[in-house]
Amino acid sequence: MRFADIIGNTDAVRALRGMADSGRIPHAMLFHENDGCGAMALVLAFLQYLNCRDRQEGDACGHCVSCNQVSKVIYPGIRFTFPVTSGSKVSGAVKDLTCDLFAQPWRELVLDNPFFLESEFQAAMGFEKKQGLIAVAEGKAILQKLSLASATEGYRAMVIYLPERMNQQTANMLLKAIEEPADATLFLLITHAPESVLQTIASRCQPIRVLPLSREEIQEALTRRFGKSPQEAAMAATLSGGSLGKALHLLSEQEETAALRDLFQEMLTRLMNRDLLRALEAGEGVAALESRERQKAFCAYAGNALRQIFMVQQGMQAVAGIPPADEEFIVAAASRLNPVFCQKAMDALAKAAGLVDRNVLQKAIFTNLVDRLFVSI
Repeated sequence: MRFADIIGNTDAVRALRGMADSGRIPHAMLFHENDGCGAMALVLAFLQYLNCRDRQEGDACGHCVSCNQVSKVIYPGIRFTFPVTSGSKVSGAVKDLTCDLFAQPWRELVLDNPFFLESEFQAAMGFEKKQGLIAVAEGKAILQKLSLASATEGYRAMVIYLPERMNQQTANMLLKAIEEPADATLFLLITHAPESVLQTIASRCQPIRVLPLSREEIQEALTRRFGKSPQEAAMAATLSGGSLGKALHLLSEQEETAALRDLFQEMLTRLMNRDLLRALEAGEGVAALESRERQKAFCAYAGNALRQIFMVQQGMQAVAGIPPADEEFIVAAASRLNPVFCQKAMDALAKAAGLVDRNVLQKAIFTNLVDRLFVSI
């Protein structure tokens, strides 16, 4: 992964290149991205540039030993840390698990798609229905690696994916290492929720915002880099919310999207017909989805559909990015709903997604959501 391969985020690329060229590199950086926006790709490009032995025109050469090792996620100076738990691929007490046990699926995931979503990460690691943890065993593994002499002449790095899942005890173990690292040692953290990262850790990091991509950037990447048709690319780019990872996921999971569409359309139809009992049954169907990630995906899909309804009401149907399969329902709903309802409903869905993240009882979340929507319609 080279800087030339990064999509968008030119300011972040310029800043990282400047740090490397000047030698004034913060010992700890916190990369904040929306899920699937490319922070992992940016971190890998930065590490490849840092350790490249033959930089050319402001980028890594792409062919030296260090470039090859970083691009293949086998560079000996890098340790990847991420939340883990027991699952279908590795079992055991969470407190005893380290990321070394998941090295192979992690490498395959990053090589296949550095724009992966958090849900895709969980599926690749084999714990789709659980949230992992960066526990004490992993903290000890990091400190052990730091205590060893570096196997390379360049920089070594601790790349921590989702540091918001680090418990207090692990954070305390790593605090001194992050605050006063050894020479040529970097901590690069990638978060989706910077407000949830322990303050003792976040306060010692230089923040770097990885911005969502524009619709045009995603559409071009999908057609040129991933070989999607212009029609597919346009639809996915519109629904992606600036996340290339989400756009790719939408294109690969069209059957799952159809199931979410059916649930949303059933719920909204019952609400428009003032049939609270049937609407609550639809809400129970959302609560019964197999994982929290799927429930969050429903909220995201429903929120986007309501945005499309609102845009139709404002006479902006041509730029709303409505998929052909949804168009008839969206246009019909736009003629029946009050624009104020769409705004209130999107707020309610965003709150429901937040409660899902906090592991609130799912049935209570979606029963309350249906009640709020029924009152607002």
